[in-house]
Amino acid sequence: MPRVKSLARLGHKLLALLGISWRPGVPHSGPAKAKANGLEIAYETFGRESNPAILLVMGFAQSMVEWDVEFCTRLASHGFRVIRFDNRDAGRSSRADKGTYKLGDMAEDAAGLLDALRIKRAHLVGVSMGGMIAQILAASHPERALSLTSIMSTTGDALLPPPTPQAMQALMRRAPSDREGFIAHCRDIWRILRGREFPQDEARDRARAELLFDYGVDPEGASRQLIAVSISGSRKRLLKSVACPTLVIHGEADPLLPVAHGIATAEAIPGAKLKVIPQMGHAMPVEFWDELVDAIAGHCAHAGDDRIAA
Repeated sequence: MPRVKSLARLGHKLLALLGISWRPGVPHSGPAKAKANGLEIAYETFGRESNPAILLVMGFAQSMVEWDVEFCTRLASHGFRVIRFDNRDAGRSSRADKGTYKLGDMAEDAAGLLDALRIKRAHLVGVSMGGMIAQILAASHPERALSLTSIMSTTGDALLPPPTPQAMQALMRRAPSDREGFIAHCRDIWRILRGREFPQDEARDRARAELLFDYGVDPEGASRQLIAVSISGSRKRLLKSVACPTLVIHGEADPLLPVAHGIATAEAIPGAKLKVIPQMGHAMPVEFWDELVDAIAGHCAHAGDDRIAA
């Protein structure tokens, strides 16, 4: 049986490398839009509508397609309905260009999407800035959160270690508007944020950047998101009110948000569990997908069992 499982995983890795998703019995809704918090939010779902929901929240300046179809499908195959969506000012969701906003407003967008999809409670999974949004949603709407998984994120405490100079430069660099320039820009930034060589990801980088560019990028929207992060302040005190089961995942080699940010997040949330992944930077390379999917799915399943028992 272990041999069959390992062969299946090898097959899924080969398909992922080719950009192909195959999971029997996992429905995929295709792109759609919903009214949420006065905006139009673009989203897609994977898995059966009757399954417990996992809401995936993406990070700064990134659209939902950064949650890879294969990653979403693997997660859904564990018996979940997985929802990926574009934050405001990213991808194909509405532009919020009428003034500044904060991360709390983006959390309300996510809550509004759950309302539109008639989902009362969901497992919240956020990466980087998406982790910050998921943290706020879990704290401000505890009745909506079955669990929280905060990945390579932070409390926002200004006393935590800064990024490396190279990672900070990558974060602040404006994306070129031409296709080839954008592709080169993405490949360079991803190389820096991954922290070391990952041949499988490097082989996929061009196609990944092409998908992002063709899907839609907005440098002005990214600037507004960056302002939202900078003016929202520390969540250290707010995180003490998170009541749902929480898993904090962080890369030991993260150059943008050093591992101390993950440790601080786990310490700020009552009862949170911390998983530090060696050699992982500020990225989720294909090499770590099995570990990440198993950790997220296991945490969500355990949290769901606890809620039923309660």
